Formats: sequence, C-alpha cells, structure tokens
Amino acid sequence: MSPRITLWTARRVLMQLRHDRRTVGMMLLVPAILLTLLRFIYDAKPQVFDHVGLTLLGVLPFTTMFLITSIGMLRERTSGTLERLLTTPMAKLDLLLGYGIAFAVAAALETTVAAVVAFVFLGLDTAGSPFLVGVIAVANAVLGTATGLLVSAFAYSEFQAVQFMPAIVMPQVLLCGLIAPREQMAAPLRFASDLMPMTYAVEALDEVGKGNAGATMAVDVAVIVVVAFAALALGAVTLRRRTA
Repeated sequence: MSPRITLWTARRVLMQLRHDRRTVGMMLLVPAILLTLLRFIYDAKPQVFDHVGLTLLGVLPFTTMFLITSIGMLRERTSGTLERLLTTPMAKLDLLLGYGIAFAVAAALETTVAAVVAFVFLGLDTAGSPFLVGVIAVANAVLGTATGLLVSAFAYSEFQAVQFMPAIVMPQVLLCGLIAPREQMAAPLRFASDLMPMTYAVEALDEVGKGNAGATMAVDVAVIVVVAFAALALGAVTLRRRTA
C-alpha cells in the first residue's frame, strides 16, 4: 500500500464525481427530498417523524452510496480504466481505499445536507446530539460504499449492479427495526437481523435518539466500521486485474 497512491486515487474519483452533476444531485438532494416528504406524511404525528426520520438519516446514505459506488466501480471496469490502473504499481487495496475515502467525503456532504434539512427546516427533534447522528450516518454511508465496491466485482453490467440492491439492501431495511420492532419478530428473523450491519446503525441511532450515547452505541458503531473494512478487504481479494 502507498498513502500517496491512495490519496491520488481519492482525488481522481472526487474530480470525476464533481463533473457528474446528475449523480451529485441525486446524492445531495434525494435524501433531503425524501425526508421532507416523510415530514408531510407525519405532519400530524411529529413524534413518529422524530423516530422514523432519525432512522432514515442512517438508512438513506447507505442506500444511495451503495448504488452510486457499485455502478461507479463497474464503469471503471467495463471502460478499461481499472485494468489500466492495475497494470501500474497501484495495489488493489490502494484503489479500494481511495474510492472509500472519496465517497466518504461525498457521504459526509450528503449527510450534512440531509441533517441540516431535517434538524433546521423540518423540526426533527432528538434527545441526543445531532453531531453524533451525523457521525453514525456517515459511518453507515461508508459501509454502503464498501459494500457497493465489493458487490461490483460480481456484476457485468449496470443492470446487474442495480439488481444487487433489492437482494442486499432491502432485506436489511425490512429487518433492521425500521418497519417493525425486532423484539416482535420471529426468532429466525431476529437471528438474520443480528447478522446484518444496518441493524447496528439503526440501533445506534435509536440510542442517540433516546439520549443514551453509551457503550451500546459505541459497540454498534464499532461493528459498522469493522464490517466496512472487512468489505473493503474482501473487495481487494475479489478484484480482478483483467476486466470481462
């Protein structure tokens, strides 16, 4: 690994992303728009919005970054850019960490915009610190980035990359506790939920929402970070030097 090559890769990805206005627009505006829509849906139930909106601040960045990253890396492969880069002294982990850093910066911007809209303009209220909410949301977005980089190795077209979304993201959304409390689920579903990283992001946000920024929240965030690094490491193993 080379820190210089990793940072160069991150800079290159950020420059490419800056010129892709549609992707930037989707990344920055879609979560804020969906939160605004949710606020009007629960206009008469602000307490419900406080709970669901807080959870979505973690779920939406994961989803958008997963989609953007998986398609972005796939384009690198199919265009031949990835194959040319990997003929240089660049290590696979340099490439994936560079992508991870670049999209972590993008995720921080996305989360900041969504959090400002939610807390300032939509009246989202939590017992805990909005800063901790942002940290957890960014960590979950980085997890989405790492997962997207990993699954891109198994797709041969953008359509296939999009197909991974209902297969990987939707089960986590359904079982993470957003739709129904995990305590009310059948034992097999609770077991499956325990294996899904988004569960820990939602639990961490719930803890902050209750003002309990303690050991449980710290463990949940640690799980998110460990799984993100594990996904990056697996992505480096599965990354092929020759594109299909």
